Amino acid sequence: MGVGEEATRVGIVSFLNSWPLAWAFLTGRHEPRFAPRFLRPSLVADHLQSGAVDIGLIPSAELQRIADLRVISGLCVASDQEVTSVLLVSKVPVEQIRRVGLDTSSRTSAVLVQILLAARGIDATFHPVEPQLEGMLRDNDATLLIGDPALEVDRERYAVLDLASEWRNLTGLPFVFAVWAVRREVAAPGLVEAFSSSLELGLEEIEEIVARAHTQLGLPADRTRRYLTRHLQYRLGRAELASLEEFFRRGHALGLLPQPRSIEFLAPSTALA
Repeated sequence: MGVGEEATRVGIVSFLNSWPLAWAFLTGRHEPRFAPRFLRPSLVADHLQSGAVDIGLIPSAELQRIADLRVISGLCVASDQEVTSVLLVSKVPVEQIRRVGLDTSSRTSAVLVQILLAARGIDATFHPVEPQLEGMLRDNDATLLIGDPALEVDRERYAVLDLASEWRNLTGLPFVFAVWAVRREVAAPGLVEAFSSSLELGLEEIEEIVARAHTQLGLPADRTRRYLTRHLQYRLGRAELASLEEFFRRGHALGLLPQPRSIEFLAPSTALA
């Protein structure tokens, strides 16, 4: 970074599922070029929209709500089976759900759960709630719960739907929860390479990520390793792009998302103007 140049501000989701993608930022190996800020998913989107950050790992639904974004090609947070950290947790049988709490940390999963319940023919109302399970269920039959808190849900006590698994059953596609998005005016040559190398570093050092998750979050090593390497995947390929298109289409059909528009991608070795 040249003298007088400001670091590019990067909004990073403060959940374990982002750690492999963001490992170079978490460990300081992209300093001083990038300045990371760790936020919950909905706030990353808000900060990107307002210009408080230049690049953000945003909920995929926000690609349809925030104008003038480019997506870093090839990278995402997705799951092609059970994700285990994006759940509908219910104190009643699923078919009896009539009132649902929506985790205020979420944007994409809040749309997804409404799509999935509508597909099951369940006519429910939806209400924003702060992400604390007991409080979320106090006035609701069920609640959306995402991120690290969802990993700790007692599945013997509650009925649980894994939303990525439900989407796979409905569409035959993986589900894309988040992508790296860049404000159009940001100028950063080699940006795709920097973010791609961060993921490669995270995958190479997955055991270090597992150890940190055990120390900081108290999660068992085998469970964390399985979550990061089997339940999640980080490559944005053809199936993932098809899934995004289907998600945008279904969300719009229910009045939850704007008219779908095409995603504009930032390709490798491209300087943003």
